[in-house]
Amino acid sequence: MIGPEDVEAAAHVIGGVTHRTPAITSRTLDARAGAGVFVKAECLQRAGSFKFRGAYNKIASLTPEERRRGVVAFSSGNHAQAVALASRVLGAEATIVMPEDAPALKLAATRGYGAAVVTYDRYTEDREAIAAALVEERGLTLVPPFEDPLVMAGQGTAALELIEQAGHLDLFLAPVSGGGLMAGCATIVKARFPDARVVGVEPEASDDTRRSLEAGERVTLPDVPRTIADSLQLRAPGVQTFEVNRRLLDEVVCVSDAELVDAMRFAFERMKLVGEPGGVAALAAVLAGRVEPAPRVGLILSGGNIGADRFVELVLG
Repeated sequence: MIGPEDVEAAAHVIGGVTHRTPAITSRTLDARAGAGVFVKAECLQRAGSFKFRGAYNKIASLTPEERRRGVVAFSSGNHAQAVALASRVLGAEATIVMPEDAPALKLAATRGYGAAVVTYDRYTEDREAIAAALVEERGLTLVPPFEDPLVMAGQGTAALELIEQAGHLDLFLAPVSGGGLMAGCATIVKARFPDARVVGVEPEASDDTRRSLEAGERVTLPDVPRTIADSLQLRAPGVQTFEVNRRLLDEVVCVSDAELVDAMRFAFERMKLVGEPGGVAALAAVLAGRVEPAPRVGLILSGGNIGADRFVELVLG
């Protein structure tokens, strides 16, 4: 488990290395939401998403010998890029296990940061098993995408910065995939504002955390979800992250793929931000009225790793 002190410690580790991304406001968004909304633009973070925060916090904790042997991670793209870049900054060799149908932009960026990429079929192969075999064979250190206290704490620094920029929050929203971003953010938000509502957002087709919270235990979806939000395409929440989120989340709401596209368009046209489908999930929930209004709202726009062709294909339909 993690506490607010872990998030605060992570902020000291990553300070001066990660970008302090802006909290952007929009009068049009405020009018649509009936609230004052602050959008933490993690699409402007290094490597294009919040994931760099947790990856750097984790790899920075390794010994020189562990960095020399190298690290391994599995990811559909954002964590892959974050680990690749953090490894380069910290002088570690990185091997990334990525689905062969990952967006070409994310594959190219991961390789561009200097990582070796091992591809797999996300519908028939087990990425965790592949990574575990590499740990055993090569002595690599696993950098999980969410199942690690240092990773969770690093991700939570996005909410810590948002609080420092926006002040009091009555409602906080973030996308939920494996749950690391939400676990870290909810930890600091609830510590600073115990009465604030904390809401996770998932695609309708990938509602494993919503189902798990309703069941009171982790639920695994029968198949890999089919959604445009590739970064939120998981079958089950993490074990450690779920234990945090089941205590701290007030609700999980779901948005459709069409609502994700509407949010991408709104962010681009009204806020001049490029968001990938999974990255705009929290914004989509606000725009679609999926949450009860609150006076002061903070949300994470978690990533912007999408190619121009795919962006145009989605927003033009």
